[in-house]
Amino acid sequence: MFRRKCKVTFICHGSTINSEENRFYDDESHPPLNENGKIEMEKISKWLRAKGLKTDVLYSCSALRCVQSSRIISQYLNADYKVIDSLRSRKAGLWSGLTFEQIEVKYPSELDKYHSDRKNFWVEGGENTDELNKRVSAALSKLVEENVGKRIIIVTHPEVIQSAVATALSIPVENQFKIYIPQGSATQISYYQGWSSLVYSAYLPL
Repeated sequence: MFRRKCKVTFICHGSTINSEENRFYDDESHPPLNENGKIEMEKISKWLRAKGLKTDVLYSCSALRCVQSSRIISQYLNADYKVIDSLRSRKAGLWSGLTFEQIEVKYPSELDKYHSDRKNFWVEGGENTDELNKRVSAALSKLVEENVGKRIIIVTHPEVIQSAVATALSIPVENQFKIYIPQGSATQISYYQGWSSLVYSAYLPL
């Protein structure tokens, strides 16, 4: 029988004005959760509590929206959370703060390059998908090794969870963007020695 090293439940932070407008953004201090985001985190927190999910450690990305989400979860689970910065949002560079429609108008040639090479291309000041995946993989490997035999929760960003799922299932980089991770959702991955298994993804409580 396979011996699991660590079970990780990823929680995507609640909605903000930027996520609802579908903007690329990497500012860690802004924006905060909006009212819909708070409701989303209340729902996922109630689901976690009702599920009776054993949690040894609760981690939060250092971004304000993640810390606010973690604070709500911690209140429902009666557990403290640890803030980490290794699973921060993707560096958006010149695209930060822009909607997809604005990028199409302002940076059409750069957008074409991204579509043709999703692994290696990103605009100036940003982080391409290969760089993102290496950073996320290294951070998760470290957390797993620090929590062998435990079940942990990590509150972070959609693109970070996409990266974790893609790595777990060996999904090609060019298809990684197709992994749907909505705000306020739960995704769980079990990590074993040398491989990992997706338990569920993008779960949204009713």
